[in-house]
Amino acid sequence: MNQPNAESAAGAGRGPLPDAASPAPGPLGRAGSGPLAGVVIADFSRVLAGPYATMLLADMGATVIKVEGPEGDDTRSYMPPVRDGKATFFLAVNRNKHSIALDLKDPEDLEVARALIRSADVMIENFKPGNMERLGLDYTAAAELKPDIIYASITGFGTGAGAHIPGYDLLVQAASGMMSLTGDQGTQPYRAGIALFDVITGLHAAIGILGALHHKDRTGEGQLVELNLLTSALSGMVNQSAAYVTGGVVPTRMGNEHPSMYPYAPMQTGDGMIIIATGNDAQFVRLCAALAIPDVATDPKFATTLQRNAHRDELREILHTVLATQSAAQWFSQLSDAGLPCAPIQDVRGGVDFAERLGLQPVVLAGSGTRRIPTVRHPVEYSRTPVEYPLAPPELNESSELVRDWLLQQKILAHA
Repeated sequence: MNQPNAESAAGAGRGPLPDAASPAPGPLGRAGSGPLAGVVIADFSRVLAGPYATMLLADMGATVIKVEGPEGDDTRSYMPPVRDGKATFFLAVNRNKHSIALDLKDPEDLEVARALIRSADVMIENFKPGNMERLGLDYTAAAELKPDIIYASITGFGTGAGAHIPGYDLLVQAASGMMSLTGDQGTQPYRAGIALFDVITGLHAAIGILGALHHKDRTGEGQLVELNLLTSALSGMVNQSAAYVTGGVVPTRMGNEHPSMYPYAPMQTGDGMIIIATGNDAQFVRLCAALAIPDVATDPKFATTLQRNAHRDELREILHTVLATQSAAQWFSQLSDAGLPCAPIQDVRGGVDFAERLGLQPVVLAGSGTRRIPTVRHPVEYSRTPVEYPLAPPELNESSELVRDWLLQQKILAHA
């Protein structure tokens, strides 16, 4: 993997608040030029869904104050793998944030938490339902402290009959039906290789917060934004959940094949597998031409998507016979040159290196000075308000003094 360019890291690292003469200072010293510059987020979330959402918002310029318990976010201990003794899981979703450790059962620390809410535009939490209410930090209490607060709450299975079920991604992959779709027929259920529904819920949370911020800009009103992993899972399963909800069909696992398109799967070549993705009839005609089997495209058994699905076993044998005459690398080059959708099958290192070869610059440095951590680039590019990576993932409680001083200067906190 190539080393990220030094220019990939923008902005200054953590430091003291700028003085009053500094031009257009932002919260906690971050002026920034991103689309969310000036927005303050009190982040009470942990592990993945919430932290992923707030990292995306922080990349866009929001000032994110990560509130951790005295022992820190659970993911600080999710090891291996590690970088310099730090869990890469934590490093993956916590750049561009400030950390303050608070024991929410301690009255003084609880008062700091309330001060943070009064200072924030957005609050996000993913505690088990009822916990924040017992602490006096639920939406009703937060809205009394800050009437226009946007309060995002993430649960596993909602706040009703499923409130008692812990919100772990693996439970949702099982309960949603996702694991019934993953793997080959006749095999045991498999989870996805990542915490897929935590990530999808994090994306939905970011979208929900942005929508609420737009409403607040128009009306001055805050609101409660609620999400749960199961609803996000069913939404994220798109055509598979719709197969049942809309079509009355219960989908089953098909290995690597697609229920509605063929060929759209790994295909065997002379030395390994290659992905070929044929999305319509015109692409299938071009594929057959590139494979020098044009008559197959006009065969009534294969001429339409519906017919190819009905005769996929026969078509698979024809395609594999031709593909066996060359290597996967040769076919990738040849089919790509013909403008056909295909891809090599690689490990994660290969995926990152491939993105680099395509000029996508997938790796950026977060932080400055000696605290520069290679991280994966933010997925959105803005032509006028670019994202920035000024802060490396924080040490536990690293910004406690900075945050407390800032709250004191705003006269939101009576003492530090």
